[in-house]
Amino acid sequence: MGTVTIGVSIAVPEPHGSLLQERRAGFGDAAAHGIPTHVTLLPPTEVDSSLLPAIEAHLVEVAAAGRPFPMRLSGTGTFRPLSPVVFVQVVEGAEACTWLQKQVRDASGPVARELQFPYHPHVTVAHGIDEESMDRAFEELADYEAGWPCTGFALYEQGADGVWRRLRDFAFGGSVVPPQGGHVERWGAATEVP
Repeated sequence: MGTVTIGVSIAVPEPHGSLLQERRAGFGDAAAHGIPTHVTLLPPTEVDSSLLPAIEAHLVEVAAAGRPFPMRLSGTGTFRPLSPVVFVQVVEGAEACTWLQKQVRDASGPVARELQFPYHPHVTVAHGIDEESMDRAFEELADYEAGWPCTGFALYEQGADGVWRRLRDFAFGGSVVPPQGGHVERWGAATEVP
């Protein structure tokens, strides 16, 4: 059957996802339109395609144990000079992302793997472009803010064309989002997330 390259991530919802993707493209990042805006839980990982059903079953279990949580992005950061990346920071929800990625990569699961760098949840807005454009991304998005209730994550596959496509969504087992700004919002299957 061969191998496929997969990734697991939390999609940044609209209108934030498209806005950040357009900004990334505007900074000259040629890969921008092939990568949906996201927070990585499992980086690109090559697996035997016959393992996909087991991986999906594992992700169903991880999602069932998870609970919705507030996500908030604010300001920029960079991994330079270690890695040529500028990102928008996850300032709320980072602990939940860290817990989730550990569950996804659990040593007893089908996608156990070590990371090249310590896990740091973020949203990439520039990668591998010239230094001047990296600086511009860092400065122009320094005041960026966005927030939403995170209610699950998704499995993606990278096509031969380099484009990442969503294979399946995994909703968390809980239905209550923790308080945000002093009020509680409830999300159910019939409720549309703004």
